[in-house]
Amino acid sequence: MPFSLNDPALMREMILDHYQNPRNYKTVTDPSYIDIHMDSASCIDDIYIQVKIENNIITDCKWHGKGCAISMSSTSIMSELILNMTIDQAKEVMAEFNKMLAGETFDEDKLGEAVCFQRVNNQPSRITCANISWRGLQKAFLEEEKKEHEHR
Repeated sequence: MPFSLNDPALMREMILDHYQNPRNYKTVTDPSYIDIHMDSASCIDDIYIQVKIENNIITDCKWHGKGCAISMSSTSIMSELILNMTIDQAKEVMAEFNKMLAGETFDEDKLGEAVCFQRVNNQPSRITCANISWRGLQKAFLEEEKKEHEHR
């Protein structure tokens, strides 16, 4: 579903919708999930990301915690976007998201609703808020790689 990158009102509306109605917001106690805690020294962001990976596929992503509108909506969008992706596919999406936040040319087709954060780089202090959960996802992938390495 293409989004107009030239409509700031639509971008704000998407961010607000995911902030007020976060998707996949739930605490999971299942030990098969990788549980990553991320917080920020510069904002109220304190988020737990819980990812279930089976056979290299992200089969579930839940999260809980508190944060600003940017971090919570970004986490909500990420939790939907990465479902049923392989780790490599999700890493490609993360790379495009980070390019976008850096103000570089990026593939908007890979980002879906995450393109609503394309103007965040106008406020550098908010980049940390927008990518806190994405950095947590990267940590989850490192945990998964460590587990895979130990099982060999």
